[in-house]
Amino acid sequence: MRNLIYLVAAIVIIPTDSLRADHGPSDTAGPSVGVMKPAIRHQNTHKHNPMLPNQVKGQIGDPLPGLTAAQLAAFTDGKDDFETSETVAGGLGPIFNRDSCVACHSAPATGGSSSISVTRFANISGGSFDGLESLGGTLLQDHAIDPAVAETVPPEANHTSFRNSTPLFGLGLIEAIPDKAILDNARRTPGDGVKGRASMVTDIVSGKTMVGKFGWKAQQATILAFAADAYLNEMGITNRFFPYENLPNGDTVKLAQFDTVADPEDQVDPATGKTDVDKVADYMTLLAPPPSGPLLPNAAAGKNVFVNLGCALCHTPSMMTDAKSPYIALRNKEVKLYSDLLLHNMGTLGDGIVQGVASGSEMRTSPLWGIKYSAPYLHDGSAMTIEDAIKAHDGEAKISRDRFNRLNKNQKQQLLDFLNSI
Repeated sequence: MRNLIYLVAAIVIIPTDSLRADHGPSDTAGPSVGVMKPAIRHQNTHKHNPMLPNQVKGQIGDPLPGLTAAQLAAFTDGKDDFETSETVAGGLGPIFNRDSCVACHSAPATGGSSSISVTRFANISGGSFDGLESLGGTLLQDHAIDPAVAETVPPEANHTSFRNSTPLFGLGLIEAIPDKAILDNARRTPGDGVKGRASMVTDIVSGKTMVGKFGWKAQQATILAFAADAYLNEMGITNRFFPYENLPNGDTVKLAQFDTVADPEDQVDPATGKTDVDKVADYMTLLAPPPSGPLLPNAAAGKNVFVNLGCALCHTPSMMTDAKSPYIALRNKEVKLYSDLLLHNMGTLGDGIVQGVASGSEMRTSPLWGIKYSAPYLHDGSAMTIEDAIKAHDGEAKISRDRFNRLNKNQKQQLLDFLNSI
């Protein structure tokens, strides 16, 4: 894992004369920022055809099957916002990481992952963690609308780590898994020293204490909260859930000088009654899981290898949604995610960052479905192959890793064939 200290971050500057225009229902109810006309809040440079109810299914990036026409329209509208480039006039920045959601979620299709990483920093001394919040920590925003407001990793930081973007396919199904199912997994003692625990968080949308399901540290419990967090921290777009800008390295004077758009910047579209955060949350909720391939004989043998190694102790093959979702398409569905969604002590594979209830060594079990689409691997993108990622496992996964290292070449290939089929 990379842990070099960057005292000066690479800053990409966006001209301040760039501009950003305001452009699903339930069953019961990037690129650089370009100069645009003042009336336009943002623009979508990714053109796509509207979704049709009879669309061919089974492709990566498709909507969930079984959606109504209104829900397909909400999916398409949300995808449009997801692919849209924000502009300074609409609230982008003054510090941010990218100017659109798709910039970090594009491989192999919109909603996927990417090799783009963000930087986290902190001071860790004598076993004590200091996120350096007064200096802009723990997340570095490495783009700025003007050189004078650009952030750097402060010299007080003696630890940096990196995080890649997680793929978003099937998030609605994951959200629909009841908390009880995840908590029941946490109460099990499956063996091999595995002791996962649920990340209990206060959901900023509902105010309720819920199981965190999203993010490397399971720091968000709902898709809407996950989207709102990304709008603020990755694009600098304030919204009703996160109405205050990030201070550039903690500097209130610089923020006052360069933050010229009234908060919250994510405004309601009068035509729909939704903000961009709501629309993007609709899109992520209705995004289908990655399609799985046929389990050919070698892959079927690899499934047995997977279980015998103990991988399934954390990478739980499937869980069920309940009947409570407002979307029929999400009710009583098997979710073949290959994750227990719990936090586990990963030893040296942890990123060192304390976030929410997660310690520096704890990480959420990453879902393995669609793993063939999401290279590079691990939270920091340091593993270029699945085999490299397995070999880097530590902590609670050390016993399984050591078993993997003892496999013969044929058994390893069987395991890889299985993982590339799910």
